[in-house]
Amino acid sequence: MNSSSSESEEENFSPGMFQNPIVKQLWEVRHAPSTEHVPYSSFSTPRPPSLSKQEIVYPFSTNPVLMETYKSPWNEVRFGKILEDLDATAGNIAYSHCVKGGSWPAPLIVTAGVDSIQLSPTLRPPVTSDHVLTGQISWVGSSSMEITMTVKEEGKNDGPWLTAKFTFVARSPSSGSATKIVPLSPSTSSEKILFKNGSDSALRKKELRTNLSPTSSYTSQIDSLSTYLFSKSGPHLKMPSLSSPSQILMSRTSLHNSFIAQPQNRNMSSRIFGGFLMRRAFELAFATSYNFGGSRPKFIEVDDVSFLSPVDVGDLMVFHSRVVYTLKDGGTIKLDGDCPLVMVEVEAWVQDPVKVESEISNRFYFTFSLPESEGCREIVPGDMEEAKRMAQRMVADEEQEENRRKEKGV
Repeated sequence: MNSSSSESEEENFSPGMFQNPIVKQLWEVRHAPSTEHVPYSSFSTPRPPSLSKQEIVYPFSTNPVLMETYKSPWNEVRFGKILEDLDATAGNIAYSHCVKGGSWPAPLIVTAGVDSIQLSPTLRPPVTSDHVLTGQISWVGSSSMEITMTVKEEGKNDGPWLTAKFTFVARSPSSGSATKIVPLSPSTSSEKILFKNGSDSALRKKELRTNLSPTSSYTSQIDSLSTYLFSKSGPHLKMPSLSSPSQILMSRTSLHNSFIAQPQNRNMSSRIFGGFLMRRAFELAFATSYNFGGSRPKFIEVDDVSFLSPVDVGDLMVFHSRVVYTLKDGGTIKLDGDCPLVMVEVEAWVQDPVKVESEISNRFYFTFSLPESEGCREIVPGDMEEAKRMAQRMVADEEQEENRRKEKGV
């Protein structure tokens, strides 16, 4: 086979060919040529959220191959696969809002972060039923946008068993700097509520970035809490034989794995698909919680995902997980009644052995409950860095719970 024919065949491949069936379907839709033509000037005109709305059906009851692809060992929907679909769907929605049907140069649509992905504590998806993933733009700023998605069992009025919020940013393909995107014009009462919630969330993120200064009240709160948490570690560090058996050092809860980023896991920009990284992180976090709690954990939510730097094909990825803190009876958060809660952090690092360099690419936070356990050990930090990370997550989770109450009007 000559080189020209080989190159021609390679051009016929698309990244979606190697993804799960739903991601493949989503990327084919995004890649399809548009028959709609919108003049450049119209991109200053606000668009309603309904124009970006997308719906994906999972016909598990009639498609046994698809059902087997998504089935967990406990005959529930495998959540790691849903994570991939959420990222791909959010990307399609963001792309549709910004560039669908236009003749202007398409901006780069980049996942900035996952604000939250929460599962219902009572509704657990049977893999034998059909499910529907629905999403649309919920808030737009200057160059960033929020996408809200839900998944529910088709034909049921129980409400969604999953809700998710992703943040994307638009960047110039030439300079990489932030670029303005189409404004949003919510009209219905539900659209206006989602828009206000998205605006409030963006404001809180901006305030948090401001509060990171050494003299801010937030920094003082974290420093004070970190000092208190670290004070609990003395017996474990100095007198381990006398330390409390109800506590455990954070470092002793960790698990690790590593792999080479393969070309089959790339996205449409030829970088490693963010949904794939989230799935790998979730599966490690699940194993960490399982190994720590001694009983099968019940996934509750993704608390926060940060995309700090891109991952390229061929990169050596090293994932580190650890239990950051626990709440023996659900604490004040009560995400699953009085069940113990386990908060797990996963960090993804790109390592270059040739250059002897290592850079963090992603940070993930997951919450699990232990419904089959009466309690669990308390985590204590082994140094001030661990104490600070623990304090930051405690404060962030409390704020998230308070914001959740406000949104529900509680």
